[in-house]
Amino acid sequence: MGKMELLAPAGSMDKMKMAFLYGADAVYLGGKSFGLRAFSDNFSNEELKEAVDYAHARGKHIHVTVNIFPHNDDLKALPDYLVYLRDIGVDAILIADPGIFAMARQLVPDLPIHVSTQANTTNWASTKFWHDNGASRVVMAREVSLRDVKEIHAKVPDVELEGFIHGAMCISYSGRCLLSNYFTQGDRDSNRGECVQCCRFKYNVVEEKRPGQYFPVVEDERGTYIFNSKDLCLLPYLPDLYDAGLSSLKIEGRMKSIHYVATVTKVYRQAFDAYEADPEHFTVRQEWLDELEKISHRPYTKGFSVSRPTASDQVYGQSSNIQTHDFIGLVKSYDDEKGLAWVEQRNYFKLGQTVEFLQPKGHLVRYTIDRIVDEEGQPLDAARHAQQLVGLAVPERLEPYSMMRRQVKSHV
Repeated sequence: MGKMELLAPAGSMDKMKMAFLYGADAVYLGGKSFGLRAFSDNFSNEELKEAVDYAHARGKHIHVTVNIFPHNDDLKALPDYLVYLRDIGVDAILIADPGIFAMARQLVPDLPIHVSTQANTTNWASTKFWHDNGASRVVMAREVSLRDVKEIHAKVPDVELEGFIHGAMCISYSGRCLLSNYFTQGDRDSNRGECVQCCRFKYNVVEEKRPGQYFPVVEDERGTYIFNSKDLCLLPYLPDLYDAGLSSLKIEGRMKSIHYVATVTKVYRQAFDAYEADPEHFTVRQEWLDELEKISHRPYTKGFSVSRPTASDQVYGQSSNIQTHDFIGLVKSYDDEKGLAWVEQRNYFKLGQTVEFLQPKGHLVRYTIDRIVDEEGQPLDAARHAQQLVGLAVPERLEPYSMMRRQVKSHV
């Protein structure tokens, strides 16, 4: 059994570093152009080079998204960009459009190409087509079942296959959606990275002869269910993902927080390592499932991997996300002599509250706050200011970049 690549999202430099620190083998990220997350922070050309150097110094990989569906004007700057990505040493580029694919094969033939999920690859013949034309990896469309992935791998064994394991699901054909264009009169093209995520809006129906009377869109097991998918979580099916022949498993979320990136990456790192160490006795630990409830998410679904989605895989009651814990601080360092964890405040906390620390490598640490001091050592009753640096008398040494969390009131 080969080692599975854990591929994490990196919407910014900080998120990239957290992904690697919490166990990712590789990250996928976008430049300022040509990617499908135009409203993520993304990376300037200089930052892309910095990211590549940072990753390679740690034995990690960088995959850059070039997966828009371009219009003619988009193509003008593309040749220089592709050459730049090759010159700085990115490990792969993700492409969906055949024109960009052909241009890359001509201009940068030695740069590995991964065919994006946006290309809607759902069968072995399409996979073979991409591989025959020079792709080293194909990202499976979200609607492909694990049974079909296994058949694709058997028929085209020389190409790497990548699949999603966790995160938001697009309600359209593998993300090719026109709603954003219609809703914004063409100003926000989801296929060029500017999606407004209108599939997650709340909708009402208005009958033309009764203006002002709004009827909510509701669904049941017989009714119309539109737009609101649950989030994908395939942790319980990890052995099946390995068995299907996938080479890389991908976490969705370049627009998500560093708390999300760190938490999800660590869970899957631990799960991958446990399975690869002893597949025969592998079980999904409850603590991993609990961790995935602590981040902001929608209720979870298995997507198309095991069976076709039904009404139960859609969200009807509410469109808002849920989570059991808030991210409230980031550990910067630990003073062994004074027994103080120096924490950068990300949300208000005070004396007497019980918190926990998710460490990049170590175990979960729980602590009831009994002492807070400022940088001069003066006692405080609370950390009130954003990014305020305070010392907490945590009796156990904490790793730098541990995430400090507090259970939300509704779950206390």
